[in-house]
Amino acid sequence: MPTSAPPSNRFERRRAETRQSLVRAARQILAETGDTSASIQTIAERADVGFGSFYNHFESKAELFDAAVVDALEEFGQAVDERLREAEDPAELVAAGLRLSARMVDSHPELMRVLRHRGLGHIHSDQGLAPRALRDLERGIAEGRFVAVDATVALSALGGSLLSLVELRFARPELDADETAAGLAEMILRMLGVPPDDARDIARRPLPDLA
Repeated sequence: MPTSAPPSNRFERRRAETRQSLVRAARQILAETGDTSASIQTIAERADVGFGSFYNHFESKAELFDAAVVDALEEFGQAVDERLREAEDPAELVAAGLRLSARMVDSHPELMRVLRHRGLGHIHSDQGLAPRALRDLERGIAEGRFVAVDATVALSALGGSLLSLVELRFARPELDADETAAGLAEMILRMLGVPPDDARDIARRPLPDLA
């Protein structure tokens, strides 16, 4: 889970722990079904907190589930960032982000199920992989690595492709995940104007371990 500065006293620590327990419970529900109709009582029981504690942190279930999605997206973005710290080429960052996402269906299944069920409405979120991908697209366009297109439009195409890839990985687990993701990454790079031979090479470079 994403982390922030630790609370400074016991009361704040307990409050933060209760909030995180509720967010974790909501993430589990989203991962299992994508359904947000679970009662507050059900959520509180799963979080192992008192019913009344819910309203100390959230005004509604919608607010909680939004927080759960943001939490998952930020964990997703941080996981990719940690593994691509050394990469500098925007094309490599875009391709590796797609390919790592495909692998995370196996290594981080709950997280990727949340993305599968709720990701479409967050393609242009200011949390998670979206702002990082937009940064890389803007840089690639500015440096001439990608064709001069609107970066937000390119992010729409990239985000839709990522969600389709995640859906494919869940629907067809027998497919070769690495080759499927590499093929899609190559297509995206070519769409962005990277020369075919270069796109193919970048899309199949070794990836960092997700363990």
